[in-house]
Amino acid sequence: MKKENDEMMPRIIRLQKTDSTNNYLHALARPEQLGEGSVVWAEFQTAGRGQIGNSWESAEGENLTFSVVLYPTFLLANRQFLISQITALSVKQTLDRYVDDITVKWPNDIYWRDRKICGMLIENDLAGQFIYSSILGIGININQKEFKSNAPNPVSLYQIIGKRTDREKFLQEFLERLYANYLLLLQEKEVLIQEAYRQSLYRREGFHLYEDANGRFEAAIEEIEPSGYLHLRLRDNTIRRYEFKEVRFVISS
Repeated sequence: MKKENDEMMPRIIRLQKTDSTNNYLHALARPEQLGEGSVVWAEFQTAGRGQIGNSWESAEGENLTFSVVLYPTFLLANRQFLISQITALSVKQTLDRYVDDITVKWPNDIYWRDRKICGMLIENDLAGQFIYSSILGIGININQKEFKSNAPNPVSLYQIIGKRTDREKFLQEFLERLYANYLLLLQEKEVLIQEAYRQSLYRREGFHLYEDANGRFEAAIEEIEPSGYLHLRLRDNTIRRYEFKEVRFVISS
C-alpha cells in the first residue's frame, strides 16, 4: 500500500477508552502523517458515531470498534463511494469466514439476515478535486451477549455462532481483505468492486417494503450509481432515486 506520500509503516494503536476512534485518528493523521493503513482500536468509545449522528452501542472489551486511515489521493472526490464499497465488502468477506447469510445493506451497514452486525462511518477529507485522506470508522459486534439499547435489530457474532471469537485475529483478517480490495482500486479495477458490491447487497432481488417522506411503498433495487445514489423500481416500473438517509428499509422486528 506504499505510495509517494507514505513513508511509514502502518501502526495499530490500542486504547482503553476514547470519545471516538475517528476523532482520534483525525487528530493524528495530518500532523504525524501516520502510515497508510494505520489503525486506532479502542475497547470503549464514549461518543461512537454512526452515519449522520447515529449512536453505536458496544459493550466495553467485547467487540471491535476501530478506525483505519487511508490516503487515496489518486481518487476523485466524486468517486468516494468506492471507499465505502471496499470497506463494506471487506467486513462482509471477513464475516463470511465465520457465518453464512452476511449482506451489505445500502449504503454500508452489514447485516446477518435481517439483523445488523456492523455499522460504519466513513469520513473523507478533500484536497481540490481529489480525496486527501479517508478515515474508516467501523463497529463490529463480535462477542457481545446481549444488547440493552433501543436499537431495533442488533446481533453479534457470538449470538449467531454461540462462541467467542478472537478479536485480534478477526481484525488482522479484516485488514488483509481491506488491503486486497484497496489494491483493486489502485489497479483501477472499479468494475470488479462495483459488481462484488452489487452481488453482496441486502435485498438485491425481489420486491420489499421501503419508506420515504411520502410513506411506505414496495420496490426492488434497480441499481446503485457510482456516486452512491440508490435507484428503486416500483411495481409500475417507475424509478425513484435516493441519496443516503432519504429512504428507509422497512424491516420486521
